[in-house]
Amino acid sequence: MLEAFTNFGLSWLDPWLLMLTAAGTLAGIYVGAIPGLSVTMATSILISFTFKWPVNDALALIAGVFVGGVYGGSRTAILLNIPGAPSAIATAIDGYPMAKRGEAGEAIGLTTVMSVFGGFVGIAALAMFAPVISSFALMFNSRDYLLLGLIGILLVGTLSGESFAKGAFAGALGVLIGMVGLDPMTAEGRFTFGSISLMGGIPYVAAMIGFFGVAEALVQLQTLDVPAIKQKIDRVIPKLSDIKRYFWLAMRASGIGTIIGALPGTGGDIAALLAYDDARRSVKNPEVPFGEGAKEGLVAPEAANNAAVGGAFIPMLTLGIPGDAVTAVIIGALFIHGLKPGPLMLVETPHLFWFTVGNLALANIFLLIFGLTGIRVFTKIVECPKAILIPLIIVLSAVGTYAIENNPIHIYWMLLFGVLGYFLKTYGFQVGPIILGVILGPMMDSNYRRAMIGARGDIGEFLWNFVSHPISLILSIGFVLMIVSQTPVWPRLMRAIRLQR
Repeated sequence: MLEAFTNFGLSWLDPWLLMLTAAGTLAGIYVGAIPGLSVTMATSILISFTFKWPVNDALALIAGVFVGGVYGGSRTAILLNIPGAPSAIATAIDGYPMAKRGEAGEAIGLTTVMSVFGGFVGIAALAMFAPVISSFALMFNSRDYLLLGLIGILLVGTLSGESFAKGAFAGALGVLIGMVGLDPMTAEGRFTFGSISLMGGIPYVAAMIGFFGVAEALVQLQTLDVPAIKQKIDRVIPKLSDIKRYFWLAMRASGIGTIIGALPGTGGDIAALLAYDDARRSVKNPEVPFGEGAKEGLVAPEAANNAAVGGAFIPMLTLGIPGDAVTAVIIGALFIHGLKPGPLMLVETPHLFWFTVGNLALANIFLLIFGLTGIRVFTKIVECPKAILIPLIIVLSAVGTYAIENNPIHIYWMLLFGVLGYFLKTYGFQVGPIILGVILGPMMDSNYRRAMIGARGDIGEFLWNFVSHPISLILSIGFVLMIVSQTPVWPRLMRAIRLQR
């Protein structure tokens, strides 16, 4: 039967492959929902089990895990304020306040539908515009990735409530944590203080679990006597009026996610962050303010991070360049199976390209089915008594942290970051920007070094390159505008412009 499907380029409709895609999607949802278990880790483990499988079987299972895992991180972000993955950090900002109001079921239902919507937009872009978007992505230089990282760090101002200064401090602290370890170019220790255990750096997952999981558990200790909020789960499927209302926002966020996902080395976390910031700036009168449970704050990041999945496959399949960490692992799987991702792959094995497109579409359909089921079970987590839930969170956080590299030192880091996160939250600092700094810091560092090497160490030439190339100039203007918009000058400038009109 598989041969018959393959002859028509529809091998992804084979019942066995359908089952593998469904199983991968379901597993991905739950892997993504558990902090410490990343999609990249799951994909790497799968390759060790599937390297002797037929290539279609392996890709079907891996694609399902990828799609489900990107979405799965939103569930614990909404229910416990603990993002299961970095791409769900933005989702927690408005999702958790909705859960605290008893609207966790509605929040999960909305994120599911918008994730599927964004996923299909990214897949459509993969099918129609793969060569064009890949060519555009190749035009980005090291300085452009540096600017993207700086813009991502600056976005902490929109993630940090009223104080941009506190957000900038948190982002800088995250970058500092991300710099610990061996220098990627000289192999010299940075901030290691002679400790061998610090040579490998501080894993961002340990920092993420500590700052989000343990810190939140410590904060919740102050409200043990407050009864759990009963969640409203009468309606899981979003209202048609909500889907119509947020359609263009989801479309715009999906476009952002697709483009960012197609940029090598980026991914759903940056895409979700940029889309969230775009929603905050473009939505004038949300029913609920952003940061307090705005639905727009769920629609934008969830549509963007799932659209980034399709975008990440574009440079992988057409140029042999991974769009993110997961597609880097998938490239390894393709090489194991004797395939060479790149321009010739589309010429020599076009059926594999369309198999991937169809398989991702199927995974999105299964995501809708599995995402809208089991919500009632998930929402029971929030209703669990805090005296039981808080110790359970800490234990699971420790297990998840240890599982990264089976290193007990990581548990100490997790606890340290948890205590630090507790005090930061107490004094009004947000921990989301810290994690973004940890993730984006190494990328900024390596691209800064490459850009400076390209300028032969000349500061003048280095700065001139930021305004002498179209893409760099646009990003530089955006960077400057983002700084100015967070200063007292911006409101006065806007008032002056309105008066002139």
